[in-house]
Amino acid sequence: MRLDWPAVSAMAGAVAAVVALIAYLAPPTPPRQPQPDAVVPTPATQSSSPDPDTTRPAPPTPSPSPESSTPQPPTPSSTRAVPVSSAPLAAVRPGGCDEAAAALTAYRRNAGTIRSSQAAAAQQTYRDLMGAGLDAQGVVGAKISRLAAEFQELNFRLTGMTGGDPNQVIADINTDAAELNRLCGSS
Repeated sequence: MRLDWPAVSAMAGAVAAVVALIAYLAPPTPPRQPQPDAVVPTPATQSSSPDPDTTRPAPPTPSPSPESSTPQPPTPSSTRAVPVSSAPLAAVRPGGCDEAAAALTAYRRNAGTIRSSQAAAAQQTYRDLMGAGLDAQGVVGAKISRLAAEFQELNFRLTGMTGGDPNQVIADINTDAAELNRLCGSS
């Protein structure tokens, strides 16, 4: 089957015009107003009296007559005022910051002075930072990924898988960790 693109384009334009016409002619819906802490009416308690005429329903609210053309003022609703808090909101840290900070703290606590324990701590920190990077975005996510790669490299150098001085990688880690702290808004 071969499509005639000018005809398809003309048909799409006609459909768009019909949709626009319907949207123009449809009556606008009034915007919804949020009702914080709306008061919920409590059900009326029933009297134990056998007389059915003692409880009467509330009279119905009069509806505006169709022939009146003047708009009626809105009736006030019974809502409770919400007190305004003067305490400032706490700043929201970017995703991944808390997890990355916990991983770096755990490395400092667990690394010790022996190469094998430093290598194990670096490997665990690599895993933890990879998990933290899943929640992170943008420059924070890139910085966490870079730190994870540096801890993997540190593990490789400490275990002898690759050559090189581990202190070079540790200097890079310290620089990037300080930058991550700045990006996450901590001191």
